[in-house]
Amino acid sequence: MASRLRIGYVPEHFSTPLYFASKYYDLSSDLVPFPSGTGHMVKSLQSKEIDVGIGLTEGWIAGIGKAKAEGKDPGYRLVGTFVESPLQWAISTGSKRELGGVADLKGKKMGVSRIGSGSYVMGYVLADQQGWLEKGQDAPFEVVPLDTFTKLREGVNNERADFFMWEHFTSKRYYDNGEIKRIGEIYTPWSSWKIVARDPTDRRMQAMSDSINKGIERFKNNQDEAVEYISTELDYSKEDATRWSDTVQFADNVRGVDPGVISKTIDILAKAGVVEKDKLSNEDVIAIKRVSRADS
Repeated sequence: MASRLRIGYVPEHFSTPLYFASKYYDLSSDLVPFPSGTGHMVKSLQSKEIDVGIGLTEGWIAGIGKAKAEGKDPGYRLVGTFVESPLQWAISTGSKRELGGVADLKGKKMGVSRIGSGSYVMGYVLADQQGWLEKGQDAPFEVVPLDTFTKLREGVNNERADFFMWEHFTSKRYYDNGEIKRIGEIYTPWSSWKIVARDPTDRRMQAMSDSINKGIERFKNNQDEAVEYISTELDYSKEDATRWSDTVQFADNVRGVDPGVISKTIDILAKAGVVEKDKLSNEDVIAIKRVSRADS
């Protein structure tokens, strides 16, 4: 009997099609949760603890870029697209902290899950948008790794960090209950979730993609079931689950990656100082290409 693929994922609302694929469509894989996000999955792929990861575009590319800059094998490449829509990152601080907005964040302590994670990368995309990365300027933030979303929320309240960035709907419950305070937002300038694999030639990958495609189709056609699952099994209200499901656009076919999207992402991450453009190309990043989309 063939061994099962080990798929790393973030146990948030975006994982709902994976739940459907596993429950209804024979996703013969072990789903391994990574609540601390994409940066942790990068390490686990490189140490061969998982075979596949489903995480944030910027986190995957940052991990590959870091390895290439150090002359190392990244240990994985992009093989698929999970979510086509951009990700809405909320910028949060402690409930009693006095930070007026994004303009007050320069020079502050930025909480991140891990160095190279989406929460880390997007901080530098924000800094670039604000003009804080110009030559001769000091580092825009002091970076404070805090591992999990729970510890990030604790960190901005006990002043280990001044702010952090996390997906909007995952953060919203904690705005509503007064634990943290929202001070801004930023959207990724690229489609937000990609699939990576240690061995893109693994014959089990096609069956995995087919099952996930069916899980996505069920998500699209059974919104009531999706909202019920998200609001009972995950940390979201029915109202927030419904609003999120109206905004997200999953891929029609998860197999393959649009080279135009990756080129744009590399350009922006290089400008933000997250990767070295002259040491990173599409060929380093993409294992399976697909036909270009309009959002490239």
